[in-house]
Amino acid sequence: MLSRLTAGAFKKAAGLGAARSTVFSGFRTASARLASTKASPSAFETLANSRAAFASVSLFTVGSIAWYTHLYGSLPFIGEVHASHLSDEGLHPAAYPWSHKGLFDSFDHASIRRGYQVYREVCAACHSLDRIAWRNLVGVSHTVDEVRVMAEEVEYTDGPDADGEMFQRPGKLADYMPAPYPNEEAARAGNSGALPPDLSLIIKARHGGADYVFSLLTGYMDPPAGVEIREGMNYNPYFPGGAISMARLLFDGLVEYEDGTPATTSQMAKDVVTFLSWARA
Repeated sequence: MLSRLTAGAFKKAAGLGAARSTVFSGFRTASARLASTKASPSAFETLANSRAAFASVSLFTVGSIAWYTHLYGSLPFIGEVHASHLSDEGLHPAAYPWSHKGLFDSFDHASIRRGYQVYREVCAACHSLDRIAWRNLVGVSHTVDEVRVMAEEVEYTDGPDADGEMFQRPGKLADYMPAPYPNEEAARAGNSGALPPDLSLIIKARHGGADYVFSLLTGYMDPPAGVEIREGMNYNPYFPGGAISMARLLFDGLVEYEDGTPATTSQMAKDVVTFLSWARA
């Protein structure tokens, strides 16, 4: 029977097969395009979500590092670079295990209270604390009644009054800590030309931070052989150059702590450094 089919019939059958193949091929192409179109929004959303997550994590990380640096004056997990020669930055201070050193650590409030006592009885004779108001101590180291009594012991100039005159009044919680000198010239005149720095930000302002200030307060000694210190200066290897105008101030038993803590030189230095670390925070 196949032999009876004409050549035209074979051509017609071949054309029909080609048409069917073309239809099926077009259908598969359209299906693939449709699937691709449906998949595209999902891929875009995934990409957008991943970028948003990356941006959020980056902002959180940068913010955390910035806040840590603001609080502690150095980058976390990265030690500060210090010079190890007296002609540059003085002797490298040791690293001490401060209770407030870590990112999630807190201050020793009993030490802050003792440190304020050291500042008030020893340091305040020469050094100001311009950025700290009496109210800042409330709930941190003292009660509101204790702070109010301390503030009222200081006379502040206020006014003018109804007659245009300035007057003296007792201090109040909103007042800032009194300065030991009325101006810079008076401060220099009382310290052989040297200007005692304000201590509000001293921990942040010095390389080594709390470690440096503690080492400086406890590091006074006689100059080694061959080192000459001019009159009126004192030798301290932690101070740049080794010669410092400030004499040693802390000696065992200099203050009497109300909580019974022995007032050794190192204890007083630790407490006042803790107080100043809190002050700059």
